[in-house]
Amino acid sequence: MGLLIRNGTVLDPSTRVQRRADMLIIDENVAAIEGSIAPQRGVDVIDANGLLVAPGLVDMHVHLRDPGQTHKEDIASGTLAAVRGGFTTVACMPNSAPPIDHPTVVEYVKSRAGAASCRVFPIAAITKGQAGKELAPIAALAAAGAVAFSDDGVSVADAGLLRRAMSYASMFDLPVIEHCEDLTLSAGGVMHEGSWSTVLGLRGIPAVSEEAIVARDLLLAEETGARLHIAHVSTAGSVRLIRDAKGRGVRVTAEVTPHHLVLTDEAVQGFDVNVKMNPPLRSADDVDAMREALIYGTIDAIATDHAPHAPEEKSVEFDAAPFGVVGLETALSVVWTALVQTGLLSPVQMLQKMSAAPATILNIPGGRLRVGEAADLVLIDPDRRWTVDPSTFVSKSRNTPFEGWTLTGKAVMTIVGGVIKYDELTGLGVRGSGFENTEQAGVLK
Repeated sequence: MGLLIRNGTVLDPSTRVQRRADMLIIDENVAAIEGSIAPQRGVDVIDANGLLVAPGLVDMHVHLRDPGQTHKEDIASGTLAAVRGGFTTVACMPNSAPPIDHPTVVEYVKSRAGAASCRVFPIAAITKGQAGKELAPIAALAAAGAVAFSDDGVSVADAGLLRRAMSYASMFDLPVIEHCEDLTLSAGGVMHEGSWSTVLGLRGIPAVSEEAIVARDLLLAEETGARLHIAHVSTAGSVRLIRDAKGRGVRVTAEVTPHHLVLTDEAVQGFDVNVKMNPPLRSADDVDAMREALIYGTIDAIATDHAPHAPEEKSVEFDAAPFGVVGLETALSVVWTALVQTGLLSPVQMLQKMSAAPATILNIPGGRLRVGEAADLVLIDPDRRWTVDPSTFVSKSRNTPFEGWTLTGKAVMTIVGGVIKYDELTGLGVRGSGFENTEQAGVLK
């Protein structure tokens, strides 16, 4: 079995190569990348004229809600959403029910991932039950296949416990991923603490609640030599702390979400629960700091923090709604529209942040196009304009802050291990989705 992708512009962020070329895929791997490759018997030909041929996107921060919360999302639906957005690999956070705090749960995720639409790597909990009281069995979790450790959703409040976790994780050269929030400063808050929280009469979450934990964790990483990754950075102060730590040689990386790159706390004035997330949308100055940090390398990666919630859970007052928004089906287009089209990032730089860097941080395959390696690809139409309509999502959840936005740039084909998993070029949509409503899923049977 094979595919021949012809006439596309091949982009490889790992080598910063951008050139017009053909690509031959045989079975699961890239067999050749050359200026011109003649069609062969038994090989399907895809005309990629006008399209970018790139490594599949890698999202290192996704909530698949499986096991235990599958009314919101599961591994099957979440990975369908991933390939529709151009992602060929996702790493799932551990705050499921039960959490990924035992090798058995790691094995469950891996077994379910075997039939998923894209590759799935589990991130395990730092503490048992994510309760912050007792370390999870880090060595056993690493042996089972965890690629990082995190209590995402909460910080590990006990600094001594986190220090030990960092020391243990260092033995396996696995990163510790921290959600940085001091709950004694943010408890009860529902949006960024600033002028808009005052105007709207909503309790605020101050920037210092994030920055205080960032500072503490950087010191612990410096002392232990551990690999620290700061999740969903949202404040200018956090950027300054990370930049200074990198200058001292601390082994720290960081990510930012698309929504923290394009939205501010002003968006909350309509009390739309789909702009409620944690960390919250911050000020315009913070957004500017996120963009600058991304451009100059203080922030290494873009991650969606895809956090699905069932419609009935979000259909409540702003104060009572859960934090979190979905992002897998919109991330590429939001970043392309806001950062690439405006010239802040080149296409190769964008792919570095959304493919190569996340794969490198987690030390997993992906983020590059090499002969002999797995054919995990996305074909991007840089000129495709489309309007975000949550009713067409293949995710189980609809909680997007971008409803009604007209965006430019879109994944039109996603290939995982040499197999086409999403195909908008020929109208086949998501392949093998199992959806009963095939019209909604975009599937032709």
